[in-house]
Amino acid sequence: MNSRFTGRLHLPGEDGYEQARIGRVFNARRPGRRPAAVLEAVCEQDVVEGVRLAAERGWQVAVRSGGHSWAAWSVRDEALLIDLAGLHELSYDPETEIVTATPSVKGGDELNPYLGRFGRFFNGGHCPSVGIGGFLLQGGQGWNARGWGWAAENITAIDVVTADGELVRADADTNSDLFWAARGAGPGFFGIVTRFHLRTRPLPKHLAHTVHAYPLDLFDEVMTWLHGIHHTVSDLVEIVAVTQTPPGEREAVLLVTGVSMTDTPEQAAQALAPLHANPYADRALFRIEAQPTTLAEQLHNQRTANPEGHRYLVDNAWLTGTAQDVVPAMRKAFTDHPTPQTFTIWFSMAPLRELPDMAFSMQSEIYSATYVVYGDESKDAEYRAWLDEAMADLQPVTAGQYLGDSDFTNRQLRFMGDEQWARLRAIRAERDPKGLFAGYLTADEPPTNTNHWER
Repeated sequence: MNSRFTGRLHLPGEDGYEQARIGRVFNARRPGRRPAAVLEAVCEQDVVEGVRLAAERGWQVAVRSGGHSWAAWSVRDEALLIDLAGLHELSYDPETEIVTATPSVKGGDELNPYLGRFGRFFNGGHCPSVGIGGFLLQGGQGWNARGWGWAAENITAIDVVTADGELVRADADTNSDLFWAARGAGPGFFGIVTRFHLRTRPLPKHLAHTVHAYPLDLFDEVMTWLHGIHHTVSDLVEIVAVTQTPPGEREAVLLVTGVSMTDTPEQAAQALAPLHANPYADRALFRIEAQPTTLAEQLHNQRTANPEGHRYLVDNAWLTGTAQDVVPAMRKAFTDHPTPQTFTIWFSMAPLRELPDMAFSMQSEIYSATYVVYGDESKDAEYRAWLDEAMADLQPVTAGQYLGDSDFTNRQLRFMGDEQWARLRAIRAERDPKGLFAGYLTADEPPTNTNHWER
């Protein structure tokens, strides 16, 4: 059967199958699910032939781009896993300022260093080793999403292999239903994207950051203040509050941070100034204000926070409500971490921008996600219980969740607007009537796009 492919097809029991099954799964908490075969594709024709083979054999199809899905949704029992690591291409057109990239290209490690040679930038994922495939399909919460928008908004076209085993181009005018669905359907997308065509932006000439570190006993006061002012800060500033234990320290701290994406130091100082006016600034453990930084430095910090070779349990919520309701609900997730490596983020999206017409349609002014990071397999159940409890505290102020930090095998929340969900299901019924593509990975029942406590 390998003669059909330029790449390699691995069957269960053969040498290389196990490595192909989970070797590129970032999360060391790896699943026991066993695909019917794993195809390591190296060209678009491999993907086409893989989809056709699955249809012939009665297998479903799952796809892996970068391997960063926390639930490893690409690993499905009795499905064909098509791994795109070997399909690796980048090209840039200086006239259109469009970059074309395959799904396994890593946003921080590969795409932006490449674009930097042309003075361009793409707001890819924060963790530099994340592949752009799953990231973009889920909407793409990238650098400065509150100001620049979701990364998926900058997709101008995709090349995609359909359930019929045909390679087609999809954009706003051609196969527009696929183009609409690809921007937000995530693992529910009914095709395999082989190339993204992405609109780029000028590389900011001056990055600067502000960091205030506070003891956790000021959590309520500082976060109540931040809740009240974050919508007034320039949209050239990415605003994140994070609780984490700094390297070499024993105690977790609350960091209120801003990264400005400007062209001059003067613009940076002006953009960041509202964060410097924190009334609790004189009680900060340390303060960095409008200090020049680089994208490389920011990516290094992200890599440190997301170490390889560790086990991860992750969950998230879009939050809505007053500070009096939201801040107490967040307290456990932010101030009671079970491991020193655990961190929780508060990410501003205020003021909300109107979204274009695409499948991605769930957001609120505040995004929060908790990442439990550890090494001991025996702690899986204990740490899962802690995370579930922290998320339960957030339920009264939760509007839904973001696919990129979700695990439907554990918890299902609303992740799309009702109208968009109905439209997505209708397009899937037409484009993939036999259910060739595996879709969302759940523990048992299919996703309903509702918060589980509201059913």
